[in-house]
This record gives sequence, structure tokens and C-alpha cells, in this order.
Amino acid sequence: MAADLQAKYSKLAQEYSKLRAQNQVLKKGVVDEQANSASLKDQLKQRDQSLRKVEQEMDSLSFRNQQLAKRVELLQEELATSEAKSKKGKTKGDSPSQQGLQTQSVFDEDLQKKIQENERLHIQFYEAGEQHRRQEGLMQARLEELEGQSAQHQAVVDGLSVKYVDAIEKLQSDKARLEMKGQTLERESKECRMRAEECQQQLRRCQSELSRQVKQSSSVIQEKVPFNDTEFSDYNSLNVPPHNRRHQLKARDVAGQALGFVQDLVAALLNFHSYTEQRVHIYPRDSSIEPISPLNQKFSHYLHENAAYVRPLEEGLLQLHQSITEDTVTVLETVGKLKLFADHFSAYSHFLQKILPYQLKSLEEECNAPLCTSALTAKNRELQCDVKCVTSQFDKLSNYINLLALPSVRQDAVPQTSMSAVFTQLAVCLHSLQDAVKDMSQHYSQKAGLEGELPTITEKLRTTTECLLGSLVSLTNSTGKIATFFSNNLDFFTSSTGYGPKGGATALDPLQAESMLAYKKNAASYLHAIKKPRPQSVPYKEALCNRRVLTSSTESREGLTQQVHQSQEKIARLEQEKEHWLLEAQLGKVRLEKESQRIGELEVQLAALAGGTPASAALAAAVAAPPADDAPAHDQEDMEVVQKGGGKEATMSTSLVGMLSTTPSTENVGDEESREQLIKDHYMTRVGELTTQLQVSDSKAVHFHAECRALAKRLALAEKSRETLSEEVKVANQNITRLQDELTTTKRSYEDQLSMMSDHLCSVNDTLSKQREEIDTLKLGSKANSKKNKGR
Repeated sequence: MAADLQAKYSKLAQEYSKLRAQNQVLKKGVVDEQANSASLKDQLKQRDQSLRKVEQEMDSLSFRNQQLAKRVELLQEELATSEAKSKKGKTKGDSPSQQGLQTQSVFDEDLQKKIQENERLHIQFYEAGEQHRRQEGLMQARLEELEGQSAQHQAVVDGLSVKYVDAIEKLQSDKARLEMKGQTLERESKECRMRAEECQQQLRRCQSELSRQVKQSSSVIQEKVPFNDTEFSDYNSLNVPPHNRRHQLKARDVAGQALGFVQDLVAALLNFHSYTEQRVHIYPRDSSIEPISPLNQKFSHYLHENAAYVRPLEEGLLQLHQSITEDTVTVLETVGKLKLFADHFSAYSHFLQKILPYQLKSLEEECNAPLCTSALTAKNRELQCDVKCVTSQFDKLSNYINLLALPSVRQDAVPQTSMSAVFTQLAVCLHSLQDAVKDMSQHYSQKAGLEGELPTITEKLRTTTECLLGSLVSLTNSTGKIATFFSNNLDFFTSSTGYGPKGGATALDPLQAESMLAYKKNAASYLHAIKKPRPQSVPYKEALCNRRVLTSSTESREGLTQQVHQSQEKIARLEQEKEHWLLEAQLGKVRLEKESQRIGELEVQLAALAGGTPASAALAAAVAAPPADDAPAHDQEDMEVVQKGGGKEATMSTSLVGMLSTTPSTENVGDEESREQLIKDHYMTRVGELTTQLQVSDSKAVHFHAECRALAKRLALAEKSRETLSEEVKVANQNITRLQDELTTTKRSYEDQLSMMSDHLCSVNDTLSKQREEIDTLKLGSKANSKKNKGR
């Protein structure tokens, strides 16, 4: 993780340095262009100055020309007047005529000079105008070129500014992310250092403990073990090796993977041989048009039998994979099916050697075809070498597989120490086979390309060649997969050869393997016999939900136990109430019997005293009077109210536990003892009810206490979570402020850059507008001058 981050950071730093270098180059280019624009401005100013000078000279020359024209007109007028005077003065003497001729000659010379000077000035003016127009055209082209370059540079600057903005934002975000990752890595490194220290302490403790155990074990071995059978290889070979279930599962997995790869290899070989047979019937002679050569007929016949040699490879490896189970021992000495696979592979190798000369002759026949070019002949020679190499590699593979299969036939055929070398050479041979098949596939594809350029190629041959190339590609892929698979599992193959008794270097004997499997079955049956069925466990998700409920709710273990106690106490109280009401029912039954007996006695007495005497009437009234059970109850404890009527006393007992009314009789004095016993039982039941109520209240108090304690724990956890959340909020706020500051700084820097770029663009636009105005003025001036020249 740290290496990936360092690589990413270094890559970002390289990109940033490249962008900085590009930015410097662009800045330098912009500065150079600014300097060029400044120099061009200076040149333009100089040109303007020279143009102004030329215009001034032109103005002065035009003024001088006008003056000369006026002078010529004056001279012509004077000449006309002089001629007129000369005509009038012909009659005069010779002297005036001579003077007139002299003045005329002077005027003519002066006029000739003025005409020559005017002509020379016109020529200079024309040349200056032409030079000015040429310079103006050059300057206009240069200005357009500079404008195009400026626009290009401006587009490049705009694109780079946008690109740099994105790159800077990306780099800043990467920087922030890397800083956060660095902080996390620092924390992880601290934790790792702490863990390393703890591991070192544990290692020291383990070393001390192991040294103590070694000393103790060595002392026990020296004192208790009289004979060590692993010291000598002869004795150790008699021991039964342990059964390695992991090794068996790995061996079955490896065999299954090898079976899949070999199935792909078999399919590729079948396709390759079948399409080769089809090609022999098509090229160089088409069997549907003319008979093929006897050599190719024999070659096609042998190729037609390829399935009889290729398919047994898959069947033999399938039987080998099926023989490897969890209840077997998989080593070279016990795998008998490997010999069958080796025989099938040897048969296929012999088949390849048998068809090799026919295949070489078939390629030579293709070379002798009339339309075969030199390039095709060279490719056929390369294919002959490739076919020989592939056949030799299959032969080597067959030899190595036969060597691996020998221990299953004869145990001492191959030394145990040589097996690792055999496996290593087998891996090298597989890689060589992959390279040979790959070269053959490449050469065949090149040959197919050359054949496709021939004019006599048919669609049938092209399709067969494409199918043959596809089979070669699949063959290359399958051999590459097999070579990679064997190289990856080379350690397992070389380590599996040392399967045997502990401390012994000898190979595993098949008899030892049988005894080991028998002991394994006995051990498995014993463990199955002593194994007890486990109760069905709660599913993991349900257990998690229950745990959340238990931790979040207020019903802790103590609260639940208190509820159980409360329920038990409630049940006990209900049982006591049941016994109480049973006693009350028995008491009421006894009272009913006593009252019925008393009423019967009174009826007998009334029947005996039926004479109507006053005494009998009083007695009847006493009998008819109700008992004193309706006396008012009092709240005092153990208060008795006694009423007398008809020679009988009715007693009412009132207390906190209830009210009991009794009427003793003179006939059954012994019933008082039963009544006292019933009252005593009643009071005892009442005392039991009070004790149960007290226990219920105590259980409720304990339950409330446990609930309060659980709430206190939850409150403490909530406080801790609140503190952690507050810390996280603080950290988040700090990060937000830091990011806001960075955002403001980046915004400010970008705004400054944009303002600078906008100012630069404004200045460039101003200069361009000024240059355009100057060019327009120059154009107008040149047009005006050209018009003046034309007018002249």
C-alpha cells in the first residue's frame, strides 16, 4: 500500500515537473513574442517616421514643381511677348535682334534645366512611391503573420491555462488525499510498531516457555523413553505414517485443474490434426479435381487415426483424477493410474514420430508446387524445423512421465532424491513445448498470409487455413496454461515425494499406505462412536440481533433473574392463598356442622317443651333471635365482643388479618381447641402472605436497581459516544476550515492569474488596434498620394 502511494506520488511529481518545465517554455515563448512585438512596433515607428519624411519631401517637391511650373508659364509668356516684340522690331537694327536671341537662348537653357530637374524629381517621386508601396505590402504581410501567431499563442496560452488549472486542482486534491493517507499510514505504522513490540514480548515469552518445555521434554525423554525407534531408518520404516487429509485435498484439486487443462489440450490437438488432414486433401492438389500424391494419401490415413491416440490422454487423466480421493494416499508409489496415463502419452508420442516424416515430405511437396515462391519455401523450411522441435518435446515429456510412473510399478526403480529434478525438468520441458508451439503458430500465420496473396488460392483452402491457425492458437494457449500451472504447483509436486513416516527419508510403501488407511478408518469410526450430537445452535444473524437487543435494552441478566424470582414468589403467594381459602372452607364447613347440630338439638328441645309455657316461649324467642354476628367491627388488634342471649355466648375476633366470629356451645367444649388451631393456621397463612409481599417488594426494588444500573451504563456509553462524535466533528470542522483556506488561496491565485492574462490580452488588443489604425492611415495616405500622382 505504501509502495503504491509512493509510486503514485512520484508519478504526480514527475507530471508536475513536466508541466512546470512546459510552463517555463511557454512563458519564455510569450516573453520572446512580446519582445518581437516591441521590436516590430519600433520598426513600425521608424517606418512611419521615414514615411513622414518621404511625404514631406514629396510635399516639398510638389511645391517646388508648382513653382517651377509657374516659372515655366511666366517664361513662356515672356517668350511669347519677346517673340511678338521681335516681330515688331524687325525693322530695327541687328543689335537688338542679337540681344533677343541671346536672351532666348538663355531662357531655353534655363527651361531645359528646369524640365530635366522636374523629370528627375518625378522619377525620384515614382521610385519613392513604389518603394513605399512595397514596404507597405511587406509590413501588411508581416502584420497579418504576427496577428496569426499572436492568435495561435493566445489559444495555446488559454488552453494551457485551462489545463494548468485542472492539473493544479488535481494535484492539490491528490496532495490532500496523500496527506490524509500519510496520516493514516503514520497511525498504522505506530500501531504496527506497538504490535511489533507486543509480538516481540510474546516471542520472548514463547521462547522462554519453549526452552522450558524443551528442557522438560528432554529430561522426560532421557528419563522415561528407553528406546527411540525414529533414530534408525530401518526401525522407522516399520512405523505407520500419519494420514495427511490436506495433502489429499490439494492433490485432488491439482488433478482436477490438470484434467481441465488436458481436456483443452486434447481438443486443440484433435482440431489441429483434423484440419491438417483437410488441408492435405486441398493443397497442393485438390482431391475433388485430381488425385493427391500417394505420400499425402498415407499421411491423411495416419492423421485420420489421431483420435485413437489423443482421446486416451483425457481418459487416462480422468481415471487418475477419480482414483485420488480423501480416503486414499496419493504419492508416486501408490498412484497406479499414472502408469496408464504414461502409456497413453507414450503411444501419442510414437504416433507423432510416425507421422513426422510424412509431414516433412508433405511440406517439401508444397515447396515443389509450381506457384510456390521463395518466401513460401523459406516458411515451409521453418515449419519443418518447428514440427521436429514439437515432436522432440513431446518425446521428452513422454520420457519424464514414464520416469514418474516407474515408482508405482517398482519401488526402487528411481531414487527418491531424483524425483525433484525430474519434476523440475518436466516444467522446463513444458515451457519449451509452449515456445515451440508458439513459433509454429507464428510461422504458420506468416505462411497463410503469403498464401493469401497467391492468385490461385481458393475459398475452401483459405477457410481451412484459418481454422488450422485457430487450432494452433488454442494449442498455444493450452500449452501455456499447462506450463504455468505446473510451474506454480512445482513446490507441491516436489514436496509430495517426501510423504512417509516421521523422521524418515524412505519412500512410502503400499503396504504402509494400506495399514495407514485401515488405522484412519478405525480412528474415524471411534470418533464417530464417541461423538455426541450437539444441540442446534442459534444462527449467527439471529445471535447478533439477540446480542444487540440484550446490550441495548434495560433487561440485563440480573433483571431477568429478578423477574424469575418475582414470578416464583408470585406462584408461592398464590399457593399460600389457595391453602388459606381451603382452610377457610374447612372452617366454614365445621361451623355449618356445629350450627346444624345446635339447631337440631334446639328443635328437639322445642318439640319436648311444646306445652306453650312462658319459659318455652322465651326459649323459642332466644332460639329465633339471630346470633350476634352483626356487631360492628373495630380496628383494634385482638378485640373481642361478647354477647349473651338465651344462655349462649357469641365471640367475635377482629385483627389486621381479618375477622372471625364463633359461638361456643356447652355441649362440645372440645371444639374450642380445633377452633384455636384453625385460627392459628389462619394467622400463619396471613403471616406467610405478608412475607411474600415483602419478598415481592424486595424483588421489585432489586429489579429497579438493576434497571437503574443498566441505564447508568447506557448513559456512560452515550457520553463516550458523544465525546467521540464531538471529537470527530471538531476534526471535520478543522478539515473544512483548512480546505476552505486552501480553496480561497487557490481562488485568489487563479483570479490574479486571470486578471494578469486579461490585462495582457487588453494590452495586446490595444496594440493591435493601434497598428490597424496606423495601417489604415498609411493606406489612406498612400491612396491619396497615388491619386495626386495620377492627377499630375
